[in-house]
Amino acid sequence: MPDATPEFKQQLKAAFDSIQVGQTFTFRRTFTEGDVALFCGVTGDYNPYHIDRTFIESSWFGRPIIPGLLTASMITHIGGMIGFLATEMEFQFVASVYIGDTITCTVTFTEKDEARRLMRAVATFINQDGTEVLLSRFSGFPAHVRLAR
Repeated sequence: MPDATPEFKQQLKAAFDSIQVGQTFTFRRTFTEGDVALFCGVTGDYNPYHIDRTFIESSWFGRPIIPGLLTASMITHIGGMIGFLATEMEFQFVASVYIGDTITCTVTFTEKDEARRLMRAVATFINQDGTEVLLSRFSGFPAHVRLAR
């Protein structure tokens, strides 16, 4: 792989320097049946808990649940806005998310490793009722911050 240009290396340094420990970014969205259909089609996740109404109605959920990784993917919206290249991700799914739920994802940067130009962050996912539905930890590095701070 060829070396990055000096300009690109400077851009990486500027992006890294611009994010501070404790800084947060937030994204909110309401999940729809269309979101589930598209996600299942793209990923091949045809789990009956997401798409089979007869199966779901006999389960303890009673209604379709959003695929966990679809909910978790909300951090990629924030990551995309700061050009964040993840090197590691961990998810803890703590409550179900349903069609029509509005989830707020808040990413908080918790650590900067100056020597490796690596950042660590946590994300919390809260539904419209104030219930935490998902927790995440991840690391990586920003390349081009485009979000207002």
